[in-house]
Amino acid sequence: MEIRHFRYFLSVARLGHFTRAAEQLGIAPPTLSRQIQDMERQLGVRLFERSQREVCLTAAGEALLPEAEQAVRQFDAAQLGAQRAGRGDVGRIELGYVASAAFSGLLQQQVTRFSQSHPGVVLNIREQPMAESPALVRDGVLDIAYVRTPMDLPDELVAMDLHEEGFVLALPASSRLNELPQIMAARLATETFILPEQISGTLAVAAQGGFVPRLGPQPGSLVAVITLVSLGQGVALVPESVLQHITLPQVSYRRIADSQPTSCLTVLHRRFEKAPAVMRYIEALRTGQG
Repeated sequence: MEIRHFRYFLSVARLGHFTRAAEQLGIAPPTLSRQIQDMERQLGVRLFERSQREVCLTAAGEALLPEAEQAVRQFDAAQLGAQRAGRGDVGRIELGYVASAAFSGLLQQQVTRFSQSHPGVVLNIREQPMAESPALVRDGVLDIAYVRTPMDLPDELVAMDLHEEGFVLALPASSRLNELPQIMAARLATETFILPEQISGTLAVAAQGGFVPRLGPQPGSLVAVITLVSLGQGVALVPESVLQHITLPQVSYRRIADSQPTSCLTVLHRRFEKAPAVMRYIEALRTGQG
């Protein structure tokens, strides 16, 4: 017996008439009659009492009715669920981000838009150390990662650049550099650099100033970096979006007059991604809908 048999049975039971049920189903009355007879033969019971004017359910038909309704509902739900999953309308995305993605506002904007347009997709979002993110995406622990490039990436990944951003110099308020009208890169040669996760700005400024940077600790988050600066442990080159979001006592921000390094907020994903929900997210970013 197939699901269509249950649909035929339910249509006749609801309308109490073979001809009207056949019209509703879009098949010929003799075809419908044969399908019902096939059901009765397979079940070994009569489902309907037939007369010239009406069709009534037998006791066996009455017992089958709720079970048939449930079977059709479950089948339709399973079919719809498979179709939605195949389209990427439902599923789960493991998403990691570096803190500066949140400071830029792009992370919030893109996640909110995607969640509104794909409410059936669960986004599991967590801050992730940037150095670990490429391997986690490659290995399937993460599906999407917001990072800052340039950085070395496995061949299995694709990097989608979203937004280029400059760096600013975070200084202890007590630093004599604050007394200068302009800070040139070479004036930083004797400074200790507290390192954020993205160190390209530090290396670029040192190259411009013609010195090898004195590297201090790399504490992880940008808040931890700025905290060490506020404690007088060194200076730090950090993304300029930090200006709007991290204000701590005893810290000032300045630009380097003769060096303007940049980094790019970038999304990483697997090159040959197959999960429909993840593909939907990637496409939303690519088309500007995320």
